[in-house]
Amino acid sequence: MKSYKVVEFGQPLQRVEEPTPAPKGSEVLVRITAAGVCHSDVHLWEGFFDMGGGNKVSTQKTMNPPRTMGHEIVGEVVALGPDAKGAKVGDKAVVYPWIGCGTCWYCSNGREHLCPTPRALGVNNDGGYADHVLVPHAKYLYPYGNIPTELACLYACSGITAFSAVKKAQGEDAGKPILVIGAGGVGLMGVRFAKSVLGREPIVADIDPNKRKLALENGAVAAIDPREKDARKQVMELTGGTGVGAAIDFVGGESTSQFGLRALGRGGRLIIVGLFGGTFSIPLPMFAFTGCQIVGSVTGSPAEMKEMMDLVTAGKVTPVPIIKRTLDEADTTLQELRKGLIMGRAVLVP
Repeated sequence: MKSYKVVEFGQPLQRVEEPTPAPKGSEVLVRITAAGVCHSDVHLWEGFFDMGGGNKVSTQKTMNPPRTMGHEIVGEVVALGPDAKGAKVGDKAVVYPWIGCGTCWYCSNGREHLCPTPRALGVNNDGGYADHVLVPHAKYLYPYGNIPTELACLYACSGITAFSAVKKAQGEDAGKPILVIGAGGVGLMGVRFAKSVLGREPIVADIDPNKRKLALENGAVAAIDPREKDARKQVMELTGGTGVGAAIDFVGGESTSQFGLRALGRGGRLIIVGLFGGTFSIPLPMFAFTGCQIVGSVTGSPAEMKEMMDLVTAGKVTPVPIIKRTLDEADTTLQELRKGLIMGRAVLVP
């Protein structure tokens, strides 16, 4: 099999050819037909996450290079371990990558994506920048119906991440307008799910005029530049002076989260998804004065994955723009994403 691995953090991905693995126990071998390039891959490739104040969290132990990244995977089952059940050779499915240990409290209670000792594909275990991947169990395979293959893979991360984040606004937004911050690949998914889950188009904030234009073309009711001096005023005008019921920050930077917080109406919820990094502060009495909430959101649970895929396969979610690249362009594509040159979502096809 062929793969592109992180051998040294911050250095070009290296092409590796090695024997295709044979599945053991309950494992399933999947021939990859498409794999998304996610912005979190940039941080994993760099080898750290920026925690602000000069503090960084290393991914050395998490990744333990050499490691094949890629957690947005779709493919076809080509071999089964002797104890594998629930799949057959030829099945086509999206692979749920946020796999836990299988025994802790989180895994036992359907919150496998929060497992403290995960086996996530493309992070802790080898993933999708390859032509084959081993999946621990067939329960992590989700049929994708008639959805185009290159689109289907994106629901394994940007899809489930956006869906879970939007779900956290449901019932907490009081039916008011919501704000999506960041119109990158995951943010555009958020725009789509805002319509299908909440029933209304969101306001979008992004510093890139091209991404604002793309957001409007993909369902945003309005798009603003959060750097403008009157940006908050624009949000207030768009919401009749009350502020948004929820702001979903798909960037996760100091300035973006501050903007989201200032855009909230009373009782509003700021949902932080992005991993750009940094810190910000808020006077503690403001929580009581305004009733605001700050919530983190990381990927989504297996149950949310099923709920989302049911929506998607039923045709209730409009697709996002896709850029197709070959697997051999994995490193080039990753670097373009790092530089902010990718519009929409990039997908590698072996």
